[in-house]
Amino acid sequence: MERYLGESSKAPPLINYTHSNASDQRAEFGVAVVTERLAVACLLGLLALSTAVMNGAVIAAILTTRKLRLPANYLICSLAVTDFLVALLVMPLSILYIAMATWNLGRVICEVWLSVDMTCCTCSILHLCVIALDRYWAITKAVEYTRKRTPRRAVIMVTAVWVASVLISAPPLFWRRRRGDVHHCVIEHDQLGYSIYSTFGAFYIPMTLILILYYRIYGAAKSLYQKRGSSRHLSDSLNHFRVELSPSDPGMELEKLNSPEERNQVCSSRERKAARILGLILGAFIVCWLPFFIKELLMALNVLQPSPHVSDFLTWLGYINSLINPLLYTSFNEDFKQAFKGLLKRKEHT
Repeated sequence: MERYLGESSKAPPLINYTHSNASDQRAEFGVAVVTERLAVACLLGLLALSTAVMNGAVIAAILTTRKLRLPANYLICSLAVTDFLVALLVMPLSILYIAMATWNLGRVICEVWLSVDMTCCTCSILHLCVIALDRYWAITKAVEYTRKRTPRRAVIMVTAVWVASVLISAPPLFWRRRRGDVHHCVIEHDQLGYSIYSTFGAFYIPMTLILILYYRIYGAAKSLYQKRGSSRHLSDSLNHFRVELSPSDPGMELEKLNSPEERNQVCSSRERKAARILGLILGAFIVCWLPFFIKELLMALNVLQPSPHVSDFLTWLGYINSLINPLLYTSFNEDFKQAFKGLLKRKEHT
């Protein structure tokens, strides 16, 4: 009995030590989690800031440079505005939600945020579809479409994109009812019909159209490059297509070459550049958005239930497309390059 009591008297310090060790481990784990969340929040904040700056630069370049105020660039400007709104209204709340690991802003803000998120991201994707359509008409019907390519037509196209985006993203507001405190603010997949309607309307149909249009654009550009006797038509069409990588007239460059072999080399080089640009545009779009919409469709069909970390990663992979868009749609255009240099010089002077 004394031995038992003696052992018992020594037990509490052992138990206290065990509890103390467990508490220290929990504290270390908590610090590690907080540190990880802060690191992720800083990284995502940098992406959001970069997205806002890049798209803001595109908007400023078009507004301040007379040479860029063309109907074709109105679509680019509208795309930049849409992606700027993603960086300004969507990304910051997503960062806060990820950093806090819970939603603390209430039901109303949750509904508004999800609606703005869906509308802006859908609008960004539909802009890419409209830009592809505009470039297809410009290169296949260069002379005829030049007369039709007016500011009024560009405004109508932009308006149609925004209306379609609202019609795709707004329906859940009429039946979605979140009661009580909302600690999780995510897109619900309780309506299979709407999930199919929204994913196909926001992505799968536009993606199919974009692939078809750019395939035909490349075919048309390739045939134009191979035409020796119509260099002026070649120049006009490719200027509309905006695959020129220098301010010089590609038709005049071909005329200066006497050797057929040299002309073939120039044409082949331009074909490769066109293919590379189209590949970058299509590749970035598909890599950024296809995984997210596959996940959304599989969740609606109850085939997949990804973890929050996977969902956040795929969502931000889509957001990154708003950062890539201004790089892809302006960096191959010499006029935009000169406008950006002008903006940097103005900033240095101020």
